[in-house]
Amino acid sequence: MIDHQSLTRTLLRYRKPSFSRALFEVVVTAVPLALLWAAMWWSLRYSYWLTLLLAFPAAGFMLRLFMIQHDCGHGAFFRQSAANNWLGRILGVFTLTPYDYWKRNHAIHHATASNLDRRGIGDIDTLTVEEYDQRSWARRMLYRCYRNVLVMFGIGPAYMFLLQHRLPFYQMRDGLRPWVSTMATNAAIGLMLAGLIWLVGFGPFLAVHLPIMLLAASMGVWLFYVQHQFEDVTWARADGWAHHDAALKGSSYYDLPGPLRWLTANIGIHHVHHLNSRIPYYRLGEVMRDHPELKSVGRVTFWQSLHSVRLSLWCEKTGKLVSFRNRKS
Repeated sequence: MIDHQSLTRTLLRYRKPSFSRALFEVVVTAVPLALLWAAMWWSLRYSYWLTLLLAFPAAGFMLRLFMIQHDCGHGAFFRQSAANNWLGRILGVFTLTPYDYWKRNHAIHHATASNLDRRGIGDIDTLTVEEYDQRSWARRMLYRCYRNVLVMFGIGPAYMFLLQHRLPFYQMRDGLRPWVSTMATNAAIGLMLAGLIWLVGFGPFLAVHLPIMLLAASMGVWLFYVQHQFEDVTWARADGWAHHDAALKGSSYYDLPGPLRWLTANIGIHHVHHLNSRIPYYRLGEVMRDHPELKSVGRVTFWQSLHSVRLSLWCEKTGKLVSFRNRKS
């Protein structure tokens, strides 16, 4: 039995970031990404199959760049908030994600994760069995389409990063800040694209960069999905919701092999991240080493995560995620 209060106090000691380690993390992420991008451009003259093969590791490093931006959004990467914010804004140009706009949406996600009465912003849309059964036939089909694998991990991520992030959805009436964030990011993206197209040409640029972004977007959405959509996840109504339970029971420990754990910047240690989002990702491994009891909480292996794709509805009667087929069993 984990003592939530004691664990929360203990985690405070891991919050201190290291400036030298943070710079190292930026270098070992950005430099390989740049080299892989150049290698993909070079490979175009020989074989596009080789180009597409190189897109997979390049997308992995692009995803890792987003994880650094993610830590900046939590104020965890550097000690100084200004350093976090400006690095986050710069990285947002490369990840096609307006930093300040995304930061606010993501904060809402952390404040409402696993709360059935506060769904809708920064999470995967999830209906209860009762809500699904009360919908019209057409709206049930729309939800099924949304939950389809090709839409969830293919079309959806592409739409989100290429189109949805170009406007401050969910914040369009919240003042000037979200508009400045999205429009300034769009302008900087335009300058970056213009420079790369001028350097290598429109066709080669598209052949190299588009596969990287599409793959990275799908990888990112997959990780986010597995972190909160797994067989033993717990959801609760507002009157029974608690932060500690939402973190430990509503977020998974995605137990990935070492190389993938490094490439995804420990984001699989998601239950600890939700307990204390100010812990830098490069210190989450220390938490797991010092507190091995956390390894059995919400643990999901890669093969188990594939099973979670069919779980699309929350059954309040059984307190479990269920498939469309098993919703009435």
